[in-house]
Amino acid sequence: MPFQDARGKLPLPAQGRRILNFGDKTQYGSQSKGIVLQTRQGGRVVSPCDGWVVYAGDFRSYGQLLIINAGGGYHILLAGLSQIDAQHGQFVLTGEPVGVMPSSGNNPDAKAQDNAPVLYIEFRKDQRPVDPEPWWVPSSRKVR
Repeated sequence: MPFQDARGKLPLPAQGRRILNFGDKTQYGSQSKGIVLQTRQGGRVVSPCDGWVVYAGDFRSYGQLLIINAGGGYHILLAGLSQIDAQHGQFVLTGEPVGVMPSSGNNPDAKAQDNAPVLYIEFRKDQRPVDPEPWWVPSSRKVR
């Protein structure tokens, strides 16, 4: 199925509490270009869609970054992982495990008692960020 037809059908890549939505003001005063989920330590991350891995590795302050080409000009970015279980050039399927979250927090704003890691998720269409909200399965939009 073409990615643009997958609206309302994609699973979130990890379970967790959403702490930042697309367009929210970030700690740096800019608008968020994606969403941020607070996950459990060592949590499994799955591919939210079918696609080709075009980048898998360390990237600046993002930690381990995975970029999936979903086709039709869409790319999915997953950042904040401690381990990536997919390789550049590999085709991944929706729900396939692609990484693991850190065993300690990677959120610079977290309080000492709240040291859960965070996963950053960004959707891009033709190199521009787009709101990922319409793509998630309705039940995964709820706070858990």
